Amino acid sequence: MRIDIPYGRDGRIPLELPDCAEVVYPNSVPRRDEGDILRSALENPIDSPRFRDFVSKCGNTLVIVNDATRPTPTARVLSLIWEDLSKIPHKFIVATGVHRASTEEELKGIFGDLYPEVRDNVIMHDARKEEDMIHIGTSKNGTEMYVNRAGVEADEFVVIGSVEPHYFAGYTGGRKAFLPGIASFRTIEQNHRYALRPESSALALDGNPVHDDMIDALKTVSEKPIFSIMTVLDGDHRIYAATAGHIHGSFYAAIDRANDVYCVPVSRKAELVISIAPYPMDIDLYQSQKALDNGKLALADGGILLMVSKCRDGIGDEAFVKLLASCDTPGETLRRLDEGYKLGWHKAGKMAEIAVRGEMWGYTDLEDDVLNSCFIRPWSDLQTAVDEALSIIGSQAHVVVLMCGSMSVPKIG
Repeated sequence: MRIDIPYGRDGRIPLELPDCAEVVYPNSVPRRDEGDILRSALENPIDSPRFRDFVSKCGNTLVIVNDATRPTPTARVLSLIWEDLSKIPHKFIVATGVHRASTEEELKGIFGDLYPEVRDNVIMHDARKEEDMIHIGTSKNGTEMYVNRAGVEADEFVVIGSVEPHYFAGYTGGRKAFLPGIASFRTIEQNHRYALRPESSALALDGNPVHDDMIDALKTVSEKPIFSIMTVLDGDHRIYAATAGHIHGSFYAAIDRANDVYCVPVSRKAELVISIAPYPMDIDLYQSQKALDNGKLALADGGILLMVSKCRDGIGDEAFVKLLASCDTPGETLRRLDEGYKLGWHKAGKMAEIAVRGEMWGYTDLEDDVLNSCFIRPWSDLQTAVDEALSIIGSQAHVVVLMCGSMSVPKIG
């Protein structure tokens, strides 16, 4: 069979595969008018007044939005709430967590046609800028909660996000707007150390220490009103569902709809898994690692996991690559993690776990030595890589292609 693999924003790579290959897309879901979906959510909020009633009582409001590493349709949401939002004092903060600052072009994409009007009211969160952080409490797990001063000074919050599976927080959305969204580097580092726990995995919330920490972070601002707008996108980045209202209620209500799209059935584990990080999740290796972590769920022991990602901005935060590069074997990486933790090392640990089970290959725009240092075998031609993999595992071996590997969670059987 011949399929086209997405690569970068608009690129496509033709690929020949065995006819028996299992090509897995996000699940097909019904389509409705996106505006109607959003308006219905705003008119029927969960445990909250309607948006127009919420903002009618607001003072200085902080609107928390995702950065360009998320496919959240922020501009579409803003177009519907702008008439009411524009009547009150407000600022926007781009919840970068520890990601780099958004570029001017990315900000235009986030805010759409409203950007010229709002640009002077946009704060770019910088987790490393300690002078902008204020201590607001300590979680049950002992995480010291430092958040951006803008969050402490705000009277109310509006949160715009999207919900999809996340490889160690269970799901994106909701509470992640605060931690890691507008938290300090030290707080995020303390929280993300729990990503190495076995309870921290995709779809898992109960007993997940990363999630529990995030919930605790929100308790420290529980006296401030929050109106949350959560979206769920289909495989074509169209709005499939939306929820609104209470920060937790809207998040939990969106989870089942996210599962509708991204919990994908796979008949059995495969000797070759091709996992694609599509735009915009292909921004760098730091983000693209999610395609590896989801892909491993469909990988048979001893198999080959081939990641396809442009990695447009290179590596991203380099701490995980430096750890991997300093080790001679994946096993050594795992032993080093028993001795301590730095932010980003959880990604090194997740990758080392895969390399212990099988092989990681990569088709990216990164330099070969970067991939080699991460125990990823680099390839400059995708078809050659697949042909070589088939020659190793045998032409009758099972092949699975995850067309949205960054967010799709394979369910075997």
